[in-house]
Amino acid sequence: MRILSVNVGQAVDAEWAGNTKRTAIDKRPVEGRVAVMVNGLGGDQRADMVAHGSPDQAVYAYAREDYDWWEPQVGFDLWNGRFGENLTTSGADLGKVQLGERWRVGTAVLEVTFPRIPCVVFRNWIGEQGWIKKFTAAARPGVYFRVIELGELGAGDPIEVISRPDDSVSITDAFHAYHGDRDLMRSILAYPGHAPGWDRVAKRVLKHEPKP
Repeated sequence: MRILSVNVGQAVDAEWAGNTKRTAIDKRPVEGRVAVMVNGLGGDQRADMVAHGSPDQAVYAYAREDYDWWEPQVGFDLWNGRFGENLTTSGADLGKVQLGERWRVGTAVLEVTFPRIPCVVFRNWIGEQGWIKKFTAAARPGVYFRVIELGELGAGDPIEVISRPDDSVSITDAFHAYHGDRDLMRSILAYPGHAPGWDRVAKRVLKHEPKP
């Protein structure tokens, strides 16, 4: 498993970019070593700090293998960074990584926190009719990380899994939990290392949960 590409982007004004009218979803590959800081990669920006500004969404990764699956579905090429990810990976099945799993990449340590949830900005950026429904049905969301140890990384760096919790759930299961699977949501809440944002999501998913 390795990092195929490191991608960063700057926030720009865009009429199609939801309520904020600004977006930094256009990420492009960069060369050399890139600093990993608490709120993301050096040289990268996030425009919507309400929806995407949490330290638990500091770094986003998407797999080249998932891009290769998508290309015949959409009928056009998908370059590294096209989905707005910071890290394009190779050799990693991101659907199977666990919430709380930790990776060492370069000299930084990252911890898995959330799957990516498609939004209007993502839909408008891709320009594909019914994109949110298609992305949700495919259940290939990619992975958000928080930064545990600062450092630096670059394209070609190996991915080392340094820990994986036994009592957590996979990113695919977490994606289904977000979209209403109550049993999986309860499994997330039972995992003591879950990111605080899951407590807010659980209130929606379990809102009408029958009392015991």
